[in-house]
Amino acid sequence: MCKKLTAIIIATIMMVFGMTACGGGDESDANAPTDPTHLTFVLDWTPNTNHTGIYVAEALGYFEDAGLEVEVIQPPENGVEGVVASGKADFGVSFQDYLVPCLMGQEKQMPVTAVAAIIQHNLSGIMSDKDLGITSPKKMENHSYATWELPIEQAILKECVEEDGGDFSSVEMLPEVIDDEVTALRSKQVDTIWVFYGWAGIAAEVQDFAINYFAFKDIDDAFDYYSPVIIANDEFLADNPDTAKAFLAAVAKGYEYAIENPEEAADILLEANPELDADLVKASQKYLAEQYQADADQWGVFDANRWNKFYQFINEKGLAEQEIPLDTGFTNDYLPEK
Repeated sequence: MCKKLTAIIIATIMMVFGMTACGGGDESDANAPTDPTHLTFVLDWTPNTNHTGIYVAEALGYFEDAGLEVEVIQPPENGVEGVVASGKADFGVSFQDYLVPCLMGQEKQMPVTAVAAIIQHNLSGIMSDKDLGITSPKKMENHSYATWELPIEQAILKECVEEDGGDFSSVEMLPEVIDDEVTALRSKQVDTIWVFYGWAGIAAEVQDFAINYFAFKDIDDAFDYYSPVIIANDEFLADNPDTAKAFLAAVAKGYEYAIENPEEAADILLEANPELDADLVKASQKYLAEQYQADADQWGVFDANRWNKFYQFINEKGLAEQEIPLDTGFTNDYLPEK
């Protein structure tokens, strides 16, 4: 009788422990970390301070905290837009003027949408050796210009020269691929170059090379378009809205950190890309800290009027095969709510 009772007690204890173990296993499985969502982000060019927020978000764990694993890849020769449109990358860096071929007609030609403005105002313009005295578009007359031979590029330049009373036909167009703008100007390879001031203009300052520079947005406010921007694949956005929002929230934190901590942000970019010129990166980062958000209410937001005004210029000049409708190609819907 005692042995039988002992056996029953032992069996009961084993059953209780077995149930507890099973219950503990279920709880452990429920709380187990899930694999992060993998995203691909394609750059427009080699890493530079336009991209700092991405590298900050990775280094400081903002992507990890959002449950994301972000792979940053270099751009192919055929451009970022096609890679994102094809779904080979979820996000990428582009420019409002580069999106023109993607957005024509009532139905977009490529399924991509701009989801965040990396820099709030267009920092593009013309840079030249100060000794040449090219202080305005009109003074580009009878000087050479390094062109990419793009219709929109040349139309913008033509508009600027002619609005300033100049003869655009007298500007010598040199089809040149310029890797280092300061070197090209120093060596007299060309007289004037279209540059992004936050990089090439700052490079001239760092190298003590005296320049003249004028910004396109100061000539015509239609040219205060968004450059650069983050674009996303439309199908990805439709199927994964929460993931897109999580990604942009992490990226926004990255750029906000760079705004508040430019020196530390520069160090993060340099650690990830040690081949970059440290003096240039630090000076550029300090300059862009005031440009990423500028006068906007938050980082990344688009102003519809400014977005549309540039495309109205494109439509009026017949620079797109089909008219670009208003409010096409951008959204603020995936940015963090403020």
